[in-house]
Amino acid sequence: MQNCILLGAPVHEGTGRLGCDMGPSAFRAANIAGALSELGYAVTDRGNLVPAAVPAMRHDNEAIKALPEIAAWTRTIADAVYEAGADAMPITLGGDHSIAAGTLSGLSRRAAERGRKLFVLWLDAHPDFHTLDTTQSGNLHGVPMAYATGQPGFAGIFPPLASPLDPSRICMMGIRSVDPAERKALASTGIVVHDMRAIDEHGVGTLLHRFLQQVAAADGMLHVSLDVDFLDPDIAPGVGTTVPGGATFREAHLVMEMLHDSGLVTSLDLVELNPFMDERGRTAHLMVDLAASLMGRRVLDRPTRSY
Repeated sequence: MQNCILLGAPVHEGTGRLGCDMGPSAFRAANIAGALSELGYAVTDRGNLVPAAVPAMRHDNEAIKALPEIAAWTRTIADAVYEAGADAMPITLGGDHSIAAGTLSGLSRRAAERGRKLFVLWLDAHPDFHTLDTTQSGNLHGVPMAYATGQPGFAGIFPPLASPLDPSRICMMGIRSVDPAERKALASTGIVVHDMRAIDEHGVGTLLHRFLQQVAAADGMLHVSLDVDFLDPDIAPGVGTTVPGGATFREAHLVMEMLHDSGLVTSLDLVELNPFMDERGRTAHLMVDLAASLMGRRVLDRPTRSY
C-alpha cells in the first residue's frame, strides 16, 4: 500500500486576488482524502503549513508584492515536501502557484540525494517563468519555474537551491498565455512547451506519451503540478487567472489516466483553486476527480454526481 501525505499550503500572497488561501479547505471539503482512501492508499493529512517569519526584504523591482512572505513560504514548503517525500507521495494542496517554488526545490533535493533525476509535468496556462527582475505584475505566482531552474536574480532573496531543476526534464502542457520576457527566456532553455495549438494539432495523448517515454528511460521521478487554469474555464471556473481555450474534461482525464498507467508519478501539486470564484464546489470536485484518476480511478468507477 502506498502512503500519501496531504500538505495544505494556504498561500494567496503570490497572486493579486484574494481567495486561494481557502483552496486547501475546499479540496478537503471535496473529500480528497476519502477519494484516495477508496483507491487503497494510506492517507495522512498533516494539516496546513505555517511559514516562519522572515526579515523584511526589498527588491529594485518596485512592482513586486509580498516578497518576504513568498520567500518564507518557499522555505517552509520545500522543507515539508522534502521530508514527506522520504517514504510517501507528497500531495500539496494550494494555494497559488507560487507554492511550486517550494515543492520543486524540495523534491529536486530529495531526488538528487537518491541519485535519481526529477522530471516535471507542468499543466498550466502560464509557464510562470518570470524572474524577480522581469515580472511586471509583481505577482510572484509567476516566478516559481524560473527560480527552480536556477535562473539569475533570486540569490540572497529566495532560499539557496540544493539541486536546480534541469530544464531538459520539464514538459509544459496547455500553455496559452506567455509574456514577452518569458517567451524570450524559454527560447534559451531546453524546456519542452506544448501550447494548446500543439495539443489541437497532435493530441494530448501523443505529446504526453513522448515525455513519459523520456522519464521511463531515465528511471526518473515525476512531479505533476496541476493548475486549475490548465482546464478550460467553462468546466473549471474557480480560478482567478481564467484563460479561454484550455483543456477539456476528457483531455484532462486522459492525461491523468496515462500518468497512472505509467507508474512514474511520485508527487503532485494541486494549485490556484479559488473557492470564492467557484460554483458550489464544481471546480474543487473536478480537481479531486482528476487527482483520483491520476491515482487509479477509472471512468467506470466514477459515481454520477449532479450539481
